[in-house]
Amino acid sequence: MRFVVTGEWSRNRLLQTIVVLYVIYVGGLWVTNCLLYFNKMGLTYASVVEYYLGSEERFLSPRTYQGLLEVSHFHLFAMGMLLLVLTHLMLFVPVANSVKLWLIVLPFAAALLDEGASWLVRFAHPGFAYLKIAGFLLLQGSLAALIVVSLWAVFRGNASSYANNGEDRLDIGPPP
Repeated sequence: MRFVVTGEWSRNRLLQTIVVLYVIYVGGLWVTNCLLYFNKMGLTYASVVEYYLGSEERFLSPRTYQGLLEVSHFHLFAMGMLLLVLTHLMLFVPVANSVKLWLIVLPFAAALLDEGASWLVRFAHPGFAYLKIAGFLLLQGSLAALIVVSLWAVFRGNASSYANNGEDRLDIGPPP
C-alpha cells in the first residue's frame, strides 16, 4: 500500500515486474479456461445441456451431485483468491471510482453466475444453459478487461493512481 500512496507504484520497477508477470500468468489461466470450456461444451444451448444432463445417444452420463460439489469447492476458493488479487490491482488504476467499482464487482458476480448456473442446469431446468453461457462469457470478458487494464496501468507510467484524481485522495502532507 505504501508504494501506491507515496507514488512509488509508477517508479518501482520490481513492483511493476511482479504485476506484469502475475498478469501474464493470469492470461495463461484465461486461455486454459477457454480451452477447457470448449473441450467440454460450446456456446450453444444443446452442448451445455448435453454436458450437464448427459446424452443416451453419445453414452454421456449426467454430471453428479458429488462431481459438481467437488468442482464448486475448488472453484469457489481458487476464483475467490484470483479475483481478490486481480481486482485489488484496480485500486491503483487511474480511472474514476465508478469504473473501478464495475471492474471489481462484475468479475465476482460473473464467477458466481458461471458456477451457480452449472447447478441450475443440472438440478433445476435445462433453460439455465443460457445463463451458463452468459456467465462464462461475462467471466472471460471481465477477466480479459482486468488483464488489459492492469497492464495499461503499469505501462502508463504516471504518478500515484490511488488518489484517483483527487476524488479519494489521502491527505498525507505536501507532495514529494
